[in-house]
Amino acid sequence: MTFTRRMLLAAVAFSAALGTASLARAEDKLLYIDTKDGRITIKLRPDLAPKHVERIERLAKEHFYDNIAFHRVIEGFMAQGGDPDGTGMGSSRYPDLKAEFSSEPFKRGTVAMARQPGDKDSANSQFFICFAETPQLNGKYTIWGEVVSGMDVVDKIKKGDKANNGAVETPDRMLKVRVAGDES
Repeated sequence: MTFTRRMLLAAVAFSAALGTASLARAEDKLLYIDTKDGRITIKLRPDLAPKHVERIERLAKEHFYDNIAFHRVIEGFMAQGGDPDGTGMGSSRYPDLKAEFSSEPFKRGTVAMARQPGDKDSANSQFFICFAETPQLNGKYTIWGEVVSGMDVVDKIKKGDKANNGAVETPDRMLKVRVAGDES
């Protein structure tokens, strides 16, 4: 590969990295999820779901999500975690939250609360990150964040068994989850 072509590819990669990073402004609140493959940075969206963002921040500050599995991961759809039991039925000690649905579309990198089927007001601690655009979820789940860097890390999360609704036998874990500025 010629020097000029290598420089051009490096410039394109650098511009793409800057474009992703520029999605988060200095005043935005960020959530960091550290995994074995690197860090996922999520811009919190209290403008869409203030009560859900408050819950995520509280649980992160309590270290609730540390070493919690991505227990359900469906290739091309989403990675779900936040269940302390790893079964898809567990939650935090806090009461469930009322839905805060918005008109924000579900796209690659959208972060939203999981809930029990048929009960829009059953979100608690579980959440999912979308691998792709998922318009079938629009207006049906509460969006509380968006990945602003680390989608390459999200893409590396171990995928589950399609025949078992995405359940992962030996799942990847969130090693540490912190609100920016509170990384202890």
